[in-house]
Amino acid sequence: MIKNCRLLLVDDETGYVRVLGNRLEKRGFSVLRATSGTDAVRLLRKDRADVAILDLKMEDMDGIEVLKIFRRMAPETSVIMLTGHGSEEARKEALAAGASDYLTKPCELDVMLESISRSLPEG
Repeated sequence: MIKNCRLLLVDDETGYVRVLGNRLEKRGFSVLRATSGTDAVRLLRKDRADVAILDLKMEDMDGIEVLKIFRRMAPETSVIMLTGHGSEEARKEALAAGASDYLTKPCELDVMLESISRSLPEG
């Protein structure tokens, strides 16, 4: 189990954020939740996260745009892109912009947990 890991979960589907956040908290994660790119940037300004799970398509900001802001604001935070609208081009763009992984919805929780584990810095 991953101990003391702070996750920032960002998706404009409020119910998805609530359910996934609860499932991750039951596994010992500390979860910050944001339902827009703007909220995510605001949260990351005042708090730290080890890993951000970031939706690609959101109403207010594109996930790639948020990823680029995160890379400048908090380069130590790993970012996993998560999308229901994936394409090979989007995957390449996300990884080139600094994402540590690219997952598609629906995503099995075990697959997500493995990705989080791989995204954490060694130590």
